[in-house]
Amino acid sequence: MTDTVKNPDASDITHETWVDRLAPAGWRPYLHLARIDRPIGTWLLLLPGWWSLALAADGMPDLYLMVLFGVGAVVMRGAGCTLNDLADRNFDHQVARTATRPLPSGRVTILQAFLFLILLSLIGFLVLVQFNTFAVVLGMASLALVVIYPFMKRFTYWPQLVLGFTFNWGALLGWAAVKGDLSLAPGLLYMAGIFWTLGYDTIYAHQDKDDDILIGVKSTALKFRDATRGWLVAFYGFTILLMAWAGTEAAASWPYYVGLGAAALHLLWQVATVDIHDPKNCLARFRSNRDFGLIVLAAIVAGNLFG
Repeated sequence: MTDTVKNPDASDITHETWVDRLAPAGWRPYLHLARIDRPIGTWLLLLPGWWSLALAADGMPDLYLMVLFGVGAVVMRGAGCTLNDLADRNFDHQVARTATRPLPSGRVTILQAFLFLILLSLIGFLVLVQFNTFAVVLGMASLALVVIYPFMKRFTYWPQLVLGFTFNWGALLGWAAVKGDLSLAPGLLYMAGIFWTLGYDTIYAHQDKDDDILIGVKSTALKFRDATRGWLVAFYGFTILLMAWAGTEAAASWPYYVGLGAAALHLLWQVATVDIHDPKNCLARFRSNRDFGLIVLAAIVAGNLFG
């Protein structure tokens, strides 16, 4: 199969962003490769780490650690996207949503992408070594997941599960950066994030399902098909239950649970309004998970400050 599926509604490529208007021309392909102009992935990688920093804090979370996690999320998300595009370079030109990315379009060569990946990884390592030894070792352990994730859709209908393991590692790392150890609370938060990712990335995958069938890659969207809404209820239900349990283990006060109720309403809205046959609807619901994550963060901070 060599023909790109023509489905312009599936595209998540935004034209004339700040990168196209303001960045030097030579930087633009690399910034696009790292998805700097599309920050939702950075938010989804960052928020579990911020949740964990806040849950481990006595009062407000440490601002310095919050900034370090922010920088780390930007560069490691960029590194992950670069690695993913290198792994998928023979698929992406066949998919409407990805055909204009820098590698399949030829704006960045394979060698240039590898060198860019090395640069981003070095910056990420410099961020990581600012933490305590336990957190550094824990952060390094996540690299195995980062490497294997791009290949999972070739072998299993559950690549979203591996993404959940990968993207929510910050839920463990944030606690470790504050406490120097792990306990049940961050473990429960990590599991909650995995179920959250299963939900939002299943919605996201519905944008590509027609293309995926033709090129032979797998996803939970293809596995669940019209039963997706029921699976979303289960995934998001476990997300909220596990977050509530994590709050109990961390001795969170009542404002946390009020905020968690608001977060649950947001997920209920996603489930009630998602249209798996409308790519733009799916993209909007997927992007709204930044708002869910910020509601949870506010709930944790409020629980620390006002309980």
